[in-house]
Amino acid sequence: MEDRIRVRSEEILSDDWAVLKKTVLDYRRRDGQWETQIRQTYDRGDGAVILPYDPSRSTVLLVRQFRYPAYVTGHREPLIEA
Repeated sequence: MEDRIRVRSEEILSDDWAVLKKTVLDYRRRDGQWETQIRQTYDRGDGAVILPYDPSRSTVLLVRQFRYPAYVTGHREPLIEA
């Protein structure tokens, strides 16, 4: 994943109860094209999750996608998320 992300700039927008950052980054898509994205991340520490579960089929709903906040906290591969 390291070769797919290039951080152009970071700006702290707020540093009160939690840190709010604005980041401009280049993300290389699966087709090889670079795409500039602007993301705001709100770092409040640890979080919680809801897992969508279908008991009649015994399945959960998962999505694999790039999440910049997860990337900056050390998760270098796209996450599988509910």
